[in-house]
Amino acid sequence: MTSLSVEMLAADAVEPITSAGNVQLGIAVLAGIAVIVLLITKFKLHAFLALTIGSLALGAFAGAPLAATMDSFTVGLGKTVAGVGVLIALGAILGKLLADSGGADQIVDTILAKASGRAMPWAMVLIASVIGLPLFFEVGIVLLIPVVLLVAKRGNYSLMRIGVPALAGLSVMHGLIPPHPGPLVAIDALGANLGVTLALGVLVAIPTVIIAGPLFSRYAARWVDIPAPENMIPARPSEDLEKRPGFAATVATVLLPVVLMLVKALVDIVVDDKENGLQKVTDVIGSPLIALLAAVVVGLFTLGRAAGFTKQRLSSTVEKSLAPIAGVLLIVGAGGGFKQTLIDVGVGQMILDFSENWSIPALLLGWLIAVAIRLATGSATVATISAAGLVAPLAEGMGTSETALLVLAIGAGSLFFSHVNDAGFWMVKEYFGMSVGQTIKTWSVMETIISVVGIVFVLLLSLVL
Repeated sequence: MTSLSVEMLAADAVEPITSAGNVQLGIAVLAGIAVIVLLITKFKLHAFLALTIGSLALGAFAGAPLAATMDSFTVGLGKTVAGVGVLIALGAILGKLLADSGGADQIVDTILAKASGRAMPWAMVLIASVIGLPLFFEVGIVLLIPVVLLVAKRGNYSLMRIGVPALAGLSVMHGLIPPHPGPLVAIDALGANLGVTLALGVLVAIPTVIIAGPLFSRYAARWVDIPAPENMIPARPSEDLEKRPGFAATVATVLLPVVLMLVKALVDIVVDDKENGLQKVTDVIGSPLIALLAAVVVGLFTLGRAAGFTKQRLSSTVEKSLAPIAGVLLIVGAGGGFKQTLIDVGVGQMILDFSENWSIPALLLGWLIAVAIRLATGSATVATISAAGLVAPLAEGMGTSETALLVLAIGAGSLFFSHVNDAGFWMVKEYFGMSVGQTIKTWSVMETIISVVGIVFVLLLSLVL
């Protein structure tokens, strides 16, 4: 991954494009974020346009020249798309292959065949976590909802006892683990090491998903006891396939990029010698671009060809995977433009002064900012992008592990209390046939637990690393 280095971030912030004082900058930041929130929530404007207009508003309120603000925005957009755009595209291709080939269904059926009774919620969280690695949250929901509803109906389980663990697994992956867009952008903005962030993210994710999934689902099932809605059980993607890829090959393909990146992180820690032959090799194969590209190439055979796809069908699958992510790429790019505008108007130094005067730990500050933006916009990705831009200067001088933990703190904050301004809220509500109140008592509370437990474990890790 082509991450922005700490030196580049520092250089960007050396000469602000305005001489505004901290008070004016503070007002400018609030005004810029308010414009974004208002456009997204009140006028239902697409987040790409809202972030673009909000960036221009930020520069105007900060007293920066319009031309300089536009330059900052376009430079930030270009750097962000260059850094994470290809990774998001590769992740989308892998996810589409996994879904269309029946690989996701194969994972689900194999695990469910070996689980029953009390083990079922744990099986669901395992399924969601594995499938959620390469898939966007919304795609993961669409894939898993049929399974959740069928398992609840056929096994006579409480819908919440099965559904909450699945949703928790997807949500934790989405907020904390790359190659999801939010974590990737935060890693890029803060100059964090992706392998280390991935390793620490897994450490945080495991206890977080256990507490918010299988454990919390016991209470959620008592608060909301509803049957699986008959009319919401759709057909599964692989029902029209003559054959599906094997379980072992599918899991190996999904986990391949994760393993390669973790191996690189481990070698970097143990060897720590750039001239070492082993480290040179792992630096290449463990880079996110090569790791994801390798998984996609392998997946063409282990998933696509194994399902009987022709060359034309494989080409069509890849093509169809890229169209839906255009909006994601634009939002991520515009978020990078907003982040660069924040840095260039001098907000970075203002945040540094604020954190020093109020003695707020950087990890907690990043989490709080992400929480505020999440509550206002409803978007975890927008919250992550904006918070990463605001606290980027705090990453200067941080060690590798501390920078990675800052990424995770922001990711945890971006998941806090999903409510009526979040598209995910309405997807869960409609698929599970719940009222708004029931959705808040289950989905919204679960998201809040993930966020709070996540930052607690991040802070605990910061004490020992």
